[in-house]
Amino acid sequence: MDLKRDIYDSLVQWKHRNSGKVLEVSGARQVGKTYILTKFAKENYHNFFYINMMQTSGQDFIACIEEAARWNPGEERIEKPIHKALKLFDKNFADGEDTVVVIDEIQESSKVFSLIRQFAREFKAHFIVTGSYLGKTVEKEYFLPAGDIDTMELSTLSYEEFLQAAGKRKLYEQIDLYGGGGHEDYDLLKILYDSYCKVGGYPAVVRKYFETGDIVECRREIAHIIQIFVEESERYFDNILEMGLLEQMLPLIAQTMAKEKKGVPDLVKELSSVLFRDDSNRVTKRSVNQAIAWLCRSDVIGYCGRVNEGNMLDVTPNCRFYFRDLGVARHFLEMAGVQPDAIAGLINENFVYLYLKKKAAALEIAGMMPLYALYKDGELDFFVNSRRDYKNYGIEVKAGRTVGRTSRLMLEDGKIQCLFLLKGNTYGGVEGKMKTVPVYLAGRIEF
Repeated sequence: MDLKRDIYDSLVQWKHRNSGKVLEVSGARQVGKTYILTKFAKENYHNFFYINMMQTSGQDFIACIEEAARWNPGEERIEKPIHKALKLFDKNFADGEDTVVVIDEIQESSKVFSLIRQFAREFKAHFIVTGSYLGKTVEKEYFLPAGDIDTMELSTLSYEEFLQAAGKRKLYEQIDLYGGGGHEDYDLLKILYDSYCKVGGYPAVVRKYFETGDIVECRREIAHIIQIFVEESERYFDNILEMGLLEQMLPLIAQTMAKEKKGVPDLVKELSSVLFRDDSNRVTKRSVNQAIAWLCRSDVIGYCGRVNEGNMLDVTPNCRFYFRDLGVARHFLEMAGVQPDAIAGLINENFVYLYLKKKAAALEIAGMMPLYALYKDGELDFFVNSRRDYKNYGIEVKAGRTVGRTSRLMLEDGKIQCLFLLKGNTYGGVEGKMKTVPVYLAGRIEF
């Protein structure tokens, strides 16, 4: 089953823009980076060369680099040794705009990663680098060529891409946000949303769902993906104590989602206190911090910040965690023993968080991460400051009919100018400054 990915069109635009920069495509393990880049390269270039730094082709490429750079004192210096290295790697290599070189798992070689500037400045050919664990490249032996790269991120399938696979994306894009469509259309999108919340967006899981319809098999596939991630990540940790942190930490992160809604001022301290109650100090707070940073850089979890007293200029970063995939979120919420009703609400929140994260990355809303708000000892699920009209918007992700006290107060006091109520069982509606929208249409909301 061929899953259409939205990033494909962005890749085509990047090719035609011909910026002269190397493209870095980031994304979690098994989100389909290699598949989509191979498809794009074969369909849009005359010459395609693929190098994987975790496989034999990567070892061969390093050998070619070393051979091309070989020089003895007194000999004439080699011009453009990287050109020579690519010719040694494949005699058919030709440096032109209709040639693309994809270097996969580039984090495995600081030597190759540090050549990115040369790829950008010395070649007409296009270069794309990618990897599942690019957090590795923050280490000092990796030269970070910030001015010589364009960046894209491939996440797990969005709800829209899931609907594309189901043949219902056009319905999603055209249906009215506030109940102007036929109820049967909303009901159909809700059924598909419920399935998406169970299986998430990893391509292998989505294929399994559409081929078999078996949710249990889908969950087994999710568990398999998580296990692969944990086992592969262990190669990047220094000792066996730190290796065990990831498996312990992921269910605890799920627990923090289900705890006190106001968030915690120090997530690292909170997790450390649970992990190491015996105060043995065998694994330090620094190790916990590194493990959390690894999970963030590996696109497994993301942070949410807090707006204090509805003041956009008073923000506390990193007060909550959310998962980057709903199937993974559900897996760990269930492992943490969270009750089914609570899981449903948290999954809805996580769904909205993922859209706000995209809007923050696209500079459509203020902040480097999604934000929630505290106001007069109450809490608002999400707080949005628009970069288009500079108004403040509130978002409540609700199951019932009532509007929360904090939301009403923030509207009355002018802290927010509009409130969106996102619900699973609704067809939508508008009542003054309050707009009710089906939660599965969250991605259609513009601020």
